[in-house]
Amino acid sequence: MTLRNSSSATEFVLVGLSEQPELQLPLFLLFLGIYVFTVVGNMGLITLIGLNSHLHTPMYFFLFNLSFIDLCYSSVFTPKMLINFTSKKNIISYMGCMTQLYFFCFFVVSEAYVLTSMAYDRYVAICNPLLYNVAMSPNVCSLLMLGSYLMAFSGTMAHTGRMLRLTFCDANTINHYLCDILPLLQLSCTSTYVNELVVFIVVGINIIVPSVTVFVSYGFILSSILRISSTEGRSKAFSACSSHIIAVSLFFGSGAFMYLKPSSTESMDEGKISSVFYTNVVPMMNPLIYSLRNKDVKIALQKTLSRRTF
Repeated sequence: MTLRNSSSATEFVLVGLSEQPELQLPLFLLFLGIYVFTVVGNMGLITLIGLNSHLHTPMYFFLFNLSFIDLCYSSVFTPKMLINFTSKKNIISYMGCMTQLYFFCFFVVSEAYVLTSMAYDRYVAICNPLLYNVAMSPNVCSLLMLGSYLMAFSGTMAHTGRMLRLTFCDANTINHYLCDILPLLQLSCTSTYVNELVVFIVVGINIIVPSVTVFVSYGFILSSILRISSTEGRSKAFSACSSHIIAVSLFFGSGAFMYLKPSSTESMDEGKISSVFYTNVVPMMNPLIYSLRNKDVKIALQKTLSRRTF
């Protein structure tokens, strides 16, 4: 199937988060801080997991991939977003916009399925600990990651392929700070019925399937935890799962709010604020969520720093 560019537009104008001039500098400083924190945090986790052999376990294999995905997808749009805060007119080329859309969709869907794999890992560790080494063998972990990236690739091709077939005429102002699906659909001067159907089906699958899998996994996990007689054992099990529950709720909640509702100008303005959570806040928070309460990561950090000191 050959993709063809049906658009007469050569560039788009990104409205950004706010059009008020007095907010541009504060927003630039805020999102620069978030991006620096995101890069340092995720690069730090990737480095720690890579350098410390005791972190070469299924849980940290998935966390390594999660940090890599967060680092990549926040880098897809944040540098352009920061430039736009300091520019009078926020222009992005047509092909630049489609490229940004492709990689943004790819990494977002990948994250959804990596979070799902991490929930399955916690389910096996708590509910079937004796089978853990078999159920979460290196081959199984690799297949789960391969499946995550394949689901992301297929969903991204569906969205981008359909977007390339739309015609964008005179209107070229995107009511967003990045090239996202719904704001682009509002600019099309041809029918977007098939695109909206693709969004509903593909996004529905990529939100509902992972979130149901996560909830079912944690239903079994909760049932197993409540059967633990030791208060200390229950507390340790809850602590092991709470970080992941926070990350999943933040990611899927904001994603569902953005995509699984009718689009309108008002909902686009609300959607921009909602999308800040899964595009900026989640990649920044994940290193904190998975490291501050994690003894293994703290020990790995101490060992790494001591090796560099001596």
